[in-house]
Amino acid sequence: MEFYRFDKEVGKNVSHFNSNFIMSRIVKTEKPTQIGCMHLEANGIVGFHQAVIPQLLIVVDGEGWVRGDDELKVNIKANDVVFWEKGEGHETATTTGLTAIVIESDELTPSNFMPIKEHK
Repeated sequence: MEFYRFDKEVGKNVSHFNSNFIMSRIVKTEKPTQIGCMHLEANGIVGFHQAVIPQLLIVVDGEGWVRGDDELKVNIKANDVVFWEKGEGHETATTTGLTAIVIESDELTPSNFMPIKEHK
């Protein structure tokens, strides 16, 4: 399990086409990719299972925790990104509610994210 950020501090300023905004890249793929929005209500859970394909969990609202094969629970909140490799066991849960974008693709690699060395 790896953790990343997508807040504006890790983005890049875009100025071409008379633009003025910050873009935090999430993913670029050439193979089929599935993107969904997951809504966990209070006390919601995505039960422990193995990832059938590489997966990014991008928290956009709320907070909760994830755990991997090591069973260690790690707190997550808005602007956190979690990456799981194919076959990696994982679980996501919340006591207060959590909304996340889930991206799944065989060629998914989060190489453009800003890694978090220590997640708190």
